[in-house]
Amino acid sequence: MKKILALLLALVMVFALAACGEEPAPAESADPGAESAAPADGDKVVKIGVFEPLTGDSGAGGKQEMLGMQYANYLTPTVEIGGEEYTVELVPADNASSADRAPTAAAQLVSEGVSIVLGTYGSSAAIAAGPTFEQAQIPAIGVTCTNPQVTEGNEYYFRICFLDPFQGTVLATYSIEQLGAQKAYLLGELGNEYDNGLMNYFEEAFTELGGTVVKDNFPTNNSDFTSYLNKAVSEGADVIFCPVSIAYSTQIVAQAKSMGLGTPILGSDTLDNNTVLEAAQDSSVDLRVSTFYADGANPEFDAGFKEWINSDPENLTNNGGNDTIAAVSVMGYDAYYVALEALKAAGTTDSVAVQQALWDVEYDGITGHIAFDDVNGDAVRDTAFIKIADTENNVWTSGGSQQVAS
Repeated sequence: MKKILALLLALVMVFALAACGEEPAPAESADPGAESAAPADGDKVVKIGVFEPLTGDSGAGGKQEMLGMQYANYLTPTVEIGGEEYTVELVPADNASSADRAPTAAAQLVSEGVSIVLGTYGSSAAIAAGPTFEQAQIPAIGVTCTNPQVTEGNEYYFRICFLDPFQGTVLATYSIEQLGAQKAYLLGELGNEYDNGLMNYFEEAFTELGGTVVKDNFPTNNSDFTSYLNKAVSEGADVIFCPVSIAYSTQIVAQAKSMGLGTPILGSDTLDNNTVLEAAQDSSVDLRVSTFYADGANPEFDAGFKEWINSDPENLTNNGGNDTIAAVSVMGYDAYYVALEALKAAGTTDSVAVQQALWDVEYDGITGHIAFDDVNGDAVRDTAFIKIADTENNVWTSGGSQQVAS
């Protein structure tokens, strides 16, 4: 028995020594759900965050802005960075049209490891999320968030749209020179930085041109605007300026329609939306809005985008049920290509390097030449378009372009 035990012990020692000479088996990932930096086929991937409201009061606008990015990604799904080809992955995060929810959505994109962010539709959400992107050192390109506070003091937030001081001046000048207005009624949501900022810029320009204003704020979640519209009439306003969200503007326009209101309603870029246009259909409402792009300015782009929209029911739904081109979609398209230019210039997916490269990026987009100033990273823009609602045919018609000093 002792001999048998000794023999067994010797065999165990031999196998143990043999095992010491073997290569260790590959260790399994500690996180089975962790994503690889590249897909299974070996392609390299660069992630671009899409920070947009896909729900809430501005959800319709956020979806249309994202459609432009998706169309650009469909046409150009790869980019060469540092001599290597990368597949571009769009990573969406819904800020729910809320300044309160915006930091959480921004943090989600940070955790996803994006190299650059596009968005958002809605200045309040952009302002709220700015510190999150800055702290993570991830550059963001504001697409249609026009409030100056978005980029002020934040070297990681850029923007490709015009600013509200410019937009407010454009609309005030248009009111007096084209509509002959001498008195304006201004209406916005209480506490909304976008609404009240634009109203202040409009008031400043309008009064400098000799006009007078009456200004009101309605509470959040208000749904009855008849008293405000009646006040505009009783005050003798020549124009009503309401730079509000899509959700509020559709209600205001619909109630103006039911009242048979003839006073021109002037809106900012947020009112350039299919649902707002439809709210005015078959009425005498005189609706005019300022925006970033007018249908027909680039027929080749328009034809391609409409074909893509109509090719997918989901795209059509996200565009409001028809193929009318929203200016925010075209801006989203241009923003995507600006991001690609920054990645190419950086030569790396490192977000800090991309931010440094972004300052010198210039791009000739569908909406015009895009470049950034060296103060806040704001777009150098000098033109806005005016659209007029054709309520009989349910389409926007061109009211021309406006150029004024910002």
